[in-house]
Amino acid sequence: MATSTLSLLPENYVELSEQELDARIAEAKAALGSRVVILAHHYQRDEIVKFADYRGDSLKLSRLAASRKEAEFIVFCGVHFMAESADILRNENQVVILPDLNAGCSMADMANLEQVEVCWDAVANRTAGKVVPVTYINSTAAIKGFVGRQGGAVCTSSNARKVMEWALGRGEKGLFIPDEHLGRNTAYRMGIPLDRMAVWNPHKELGGLAEDEIRHARVILWKGHCSVHQRFLPQHVERARRDYPGIQIVVHPECRWDVCEMADAVGSTEFIIKKIEEGKLGSKFAVGTEIHLVKRLAQEHPDRFVISLDDCGCLCSTMYRISPQHLCWVLESLLAGQVVNQVRVDEGTRRWAHLALDRMLEIA
Repeated sequence: MATSTLSLLPENYVELSEQELDARIAEAKAALGSRVVILAHHYQRDEIVKFADYRGDSLKLSRLAASRKEAEFIVFCGVHFMAESADILRNENQVVILPDLNAGCSMADMANLEQVEVCWDAVANRTAGKVVPVTYINSTAAIKGFVGRQGGAVCTSSNARKVMEWALGRGEKGLFIPDEHLGRNTAYRMGIPLDRMAVWNPHKELGGLAEDEIRHARVILWKGHCSVHQRFLPQHVERARRDYPGIQIVVHPECRWDVCEMADAVGSTEFIIKKIEEGKLGSKFAVGTEIHLVKRLAQEHPDRFVISLDDCGCLCSTMYRISPQHLCWVLESLLAGQVVNQVRVDEGTRRWAHLALDRMLEIA
């Protein structure tokens, strides 16, 4: 389990102007120097990203922070499971801080340890051979630890296929947690037909499945999703093609299966960034991922046409909780000798979760 004590943002930070915040954040960061490293996930707002030492996806950032051994404090501007991953991979002298502990992840919250243990027992008891679990990096430390104990591995959106191939090469059946869309898209592109996949609903008895469905399935998918990526629909793809002839549809594999099948390219956040960067001058892209990243890509590449696949905009509201006010507060607290909003994974969970991550790195 991860332990953390929520400290509330002091009111005197709420009324600071943008200029005051920028000046105070910059001053505190400079004063802390190499003692602190600030990480910002790609989905963070620009007001946060500009102060980051590193920008990237959750695993990349965690590994970069661990490589900065001189940094006593890792300030992770992301969501809770990302800070947990950083704490799993950190050095013994490092402390991980999440500026707002209310910055959670709806997908990670869709699978808790008790639910997964119930699913595991039910599936294992109805499977003649071995079941190998795989958990997406977008999961809690407790789930990563469980997967590590059961001989499974973590995956990212970019290496999900390699990890799932590894899992299915070791067992009769794979259990993929917690994003059913990434699991389905990955398994389908491996050649596993849709009728050999079953979705486990943790809120129904026996996952809402008949025993024969469990036995027949090659892959059991957890009924979970990203609230941002699930919003993209086939009609959004159709509309983009109609309104912008020749546009390329690029989506994240957390999107629905039918959307991914209609897209021109499907890949991780890093893949999407690279796709836009390598696009020809004047090329057009409709991108199915979080709106802050899409807008940043459009700003950074004005010679390309880049829009969100859903023109209503798809904001990750939990990422947005990390504000300049929170960043300023945690940095100034460190200067005053106080650590607020630390995220700490207990040693037992940390050891098994680390093993699951190590297996992934070996595979990929």
